[in-house]
Amino acid sequence: MNEIIVFSLLNGILYGLLLFMLSSGLTLIFSMMGVLNFAHASFYMIGAYLAYTLGAHIGFWPALVLAPILVGGIGALVEHLGLRRVHSGGPVAELLFTFGLAFMIDELVQLLWGTVPVTYAAPSYLERPLFTLFGVDYPAFRAVVILVAILMLAALWLLLKKTRVGMLVRASLTHAPMVGHLGHNVPRLFTSVFGFGCALAGLAGVIGGPLLVTAPGMADSLGPIVFVVIVVGGMGSVLGAFYASLLIGLIQTFFVALPVSIGGILNSVGIPIDPYGELGRITLASIGPLTPYVLMVLMLIFRPRGLMGEYEL
Repeated sequence: MNEIIVFSLLNGILYGLLLFMLSSGLTLIFSMMGVLNFAHASFYMIGAYLAYTLGAHIGFWPALVLAPILVGGIGALVEHLGLRRVHSGGPVAELLFTFGLAFMIDELVQLLWGTVPVTYAAPSYLERPLFTLFGVDYPAFRAVVILVAILMLAALWLLLKKTRVGMLVRASLTHAPMVGHLGHNVPRLFTSVFGFGCALAGLAGVIGGPLLVTAPGMADSLGPIVFVVIVVGGMGSVLGAFYASLLIGLIQTFFVALPVSIGGILNSVGIPIDPYGELGRITLASIGPLTPYVLMVLMLIFRPRGLMGEYEL
């Protein structure tokens, strides 16, 4: 039981940090531009596939740097050539644009790389065990994922709180016309933020591809949970997205790992339930995928502003 708890804790933190790497970019885009980018997870998928292709020619570490930059460039072009043109149509037009973009990216990925998963893996030396606990090896690559996510959080905090660019971003959240009157190019700032948010999604793809799976459906598997993260954390709060990601990652991992049934839990607290009945046969693992959405519903009922409130970068 001890090994289940320890490895569930490690895996939950790992999964939560991967969710944060993906959701932080979406949070930044929404807080700055008010755009719920439905294609955000598609940029995560592009990052994984570009890293797979580049890694075959230049190696994993150069691809780790180059792939997010390319994804950020693609995102900047999308904002400049497409999203900016539909901005005058309001949130519905932006939502429909990004929704259609997600389908288009998915089809392009299948045309370029096929419909089956590709063999994108971390370098063999990163698959070696970093340590062994309870007779189980913990790969070094998982520690790399954790380190990259923590460094990304620190870099985001420094960028938003300690630099002139961060000051302009925070000022544009509520006083965009005033920032423009002071001589700053707000549309260019929007393009930069959108591209930067997409680059963060691309970085998550570079890291998440070897960790999970690199396949055309990878955007669909994480995309809905990313929106849950930004709602639970607080719309527009990067720090809230970090806390929500860890919370969801830990809850979902523990639910999947613990061999406990609903009937067993209810019986332990004095509520008699037939262990062989319909309710008694339901396990925590079977409802694990539902837990993020249940948490979101509860958050919307009892604390609609999320864990960290609104626009608290």
